[in-house]
Amino acid sequence: MEFARRLAAAARQEQFLTVMSREEALAAFRAAVPHASLPAETLPLAESLGRVLARDVASPIDVPPFDRALVDGFALRAADTEGANAARPRRLTLNREILACGAAPSLTVAAGTATPIATGGVIPRGADAVVMVEQTEFLEDALAIEVTGPVRPGQFVGYAGADMASGETVLRKGAVVTAREIGMLAACGLPEVAVVRRPRVAVLSTGDELVAPGDGLRPGAIYDSNGPIVAASVAENGGEAVPLGIVRDDEAALEAALRDALARGDLVVLSGGTSKGAGDVSHRILSRLGGPGILVHGVALKPGKPLCLAVAEGKAVVVLPGFPTSAMFTFHEFVVPLVRALAGLPPREEEAVQARLPQRLTSELGRTEFVMASLAQGADGAVALPLPKGSGSVTAFSQADGFFAVPAARSGMEAGETVSVVRLGAGVRPPDLTIIGSHCVGLDRVVGLLAEKGFRARTVWVGSAGGLAALRRGECDLAAMHLLDPETGRYNAPFLEPGMALATGWRRLQGVVFRVDDARFEGRSAAEAVSAALADPDSVMVNRNAGSGTRLLVDGLIGAARPAGFWNQPRSHNAVAAAVAQGRADWGVAIASVAGAYGLGFLPLAQEHYDFAYREAEREKPALAAFLGLLGTGEADAALTELGFEPGGGDT
Repeated sequence: MEFARRLAAAARQEQFLTVMSREEALAAFRAAVPHASLPAETLPLAESLGRVLARDVASPIDVPPFDRALVDGFALRAADTEGANAARPRRLTLNREILACGAAPSLTVAAGTATPIATGGVIPRGADAVVMVEQTEFLEDALAIEVTGPVRPGQFVGYAGADMASGETVLRKGAVVTAREIGMLAACGLPEVAVVRRPRVAVLSTGDELVAPGDGLRPGAIYDSNGPIVAASVAENGGEAVPLGIVRDDEAALEAALRDALARGDLVVLSGGTSKGAGDVSHRILSRLGGPGILVHGVALKPGKPLCLAVAEGKAVVVLPGFPTSAMFTFHEFVVPLVRALAGLPPREEEAVQARLPQRLTSELGRTEFVMASLAQGADGAVALPLPKGSGSVTAFSQADGFFAVPAARSGMEAGETVSVVRLGAGVRPPDLTIIGSHCVGLDRVVGLLAEKGFRARTVWVGSAGGLAALRRGECDLAAMHLLDPETGRYNAPFLEPGMALATGWRRLQGVVFRVDDARFEGRSAAEAVSAALADPDSVMVNRNAGSGTRLLVDGLIGAARPAGFWNQPRSHNAVAAAVAQGRADWGVAIASVAGAYGLGFLPLAQEHYDFAYREAEREKPALAAFLGLLGTGEADAALTELGFEPGGGDT
């Protein structure tokens, strides 16, 4: 009778098994089971390693929070060293304070003076450069130094916000938290972070023949390897395995175990019990656990044909074949994508990628150099873009997809050479879209909206002119820019080359920023205030870097004048605002939204157009088309308006 019962059960399953193609099975599974991130949970920074960010993270402060020295030496005015050489050194009187790390400057560096400063020390008012100790001679009797060579403005100065600017999106939703991300979050002063909850995957093995490793192996039995392999693979792919051991081939026992697994996990993986053998009872149990029940029972795979996919109580139940090779093949094909999606992780990627260098890279002969690089997709394959930030930058790691090595025996690598980019952290797949140019928090928001549509963007900030040059070389898809042509009075369009097109972005109000208690600026127009500042020998400005759109406005304001602070040339609006707010400068030019964030006074100067240049021939590329399609939509306009920008840049 027992033999007859088993034969009948086998016959029923033979009729049930309907083989689907791989594509049909995947489609049915994805349609029934949402492959989306689980809800967020907040964890202390120390517990967030390996987790996935649940939302974008913006820096609440500037990093560094002040202009700082990058070497041990003396803070001075670069103009005082012009023409210096070993035969005719320039003598500078030392100010009577030493700026160690953490010490606030109290004395201004006047013409002909210098202040001793340690690496990391705050640059004092009046100074625009640092000279290394090794390039000076100390005159003890005179309390002075002699500088034996000229110092360029900005030399060995790390500007406030140069690494991370206040309000800048420094980590994006979906990023895996590694040691480098923890360093960035700590540098921002954040003690905790919102991460995607790890999916709990209940793991069961079924079969009368199975024995747990460590137990005695009876005749006809085998050790259970599927359970440990599945549990380890779950952990490797961002999940939390809940091992529930071995269940014998008994219908009542297996049903109780499956109900317990559904209560304890977000997903259940059972190995064994999918074949046409007499011991198979799982499909009958699954049909009783609630709809929709079994979705797939049999897939045209070799190995892996008897795979069973089901949904019960709103949770996926995957029954893997019993043979280890079949089990792991189907696990990685069907379960890994779901586990990674629930955990907020991207699909699995290769460990390294071959990429082309777009331009020559110099290196120090005799030393192996590891170059951090981001990846972009060029016309003829992957392009490795060396990151411009130096060793003091936390974000160089965050922005890198990986690194490649320049051998010690070489002084550089030539444009067009192929390098092997070794992956870092989350992977090395090139982004869907690369944007290079001038930074704007509005662009951060639009890129976030683009990510919600499934496109990953890489942003690199080098200034408007630098972005346009990168577009010309084929290193990016979009150049973010706000360049004013003084001859035509038009923004951006006059700078395009044949084959380039301009997408209208938004308008940003530029103006003179100052401390609200400064009577030299209150109640005046921008032009009047700048004229008064230029006439005041005690007034110190903070400039912008050459090639930026803001620098063009500054040059138009001051003409040929070179006031104190002219050579202090940071690369962001935030750094300008920080210099003024902290009293290291009295005025500069920045956008209104940044002035408001720092509590500064603001005198309107110009309504600039922040637009995007791209190559017309690539207009229909999916990610580029999606970005361009976002501009002018209600969701993008609302986000920009909330940040204080005026959507739609007008005629460009």
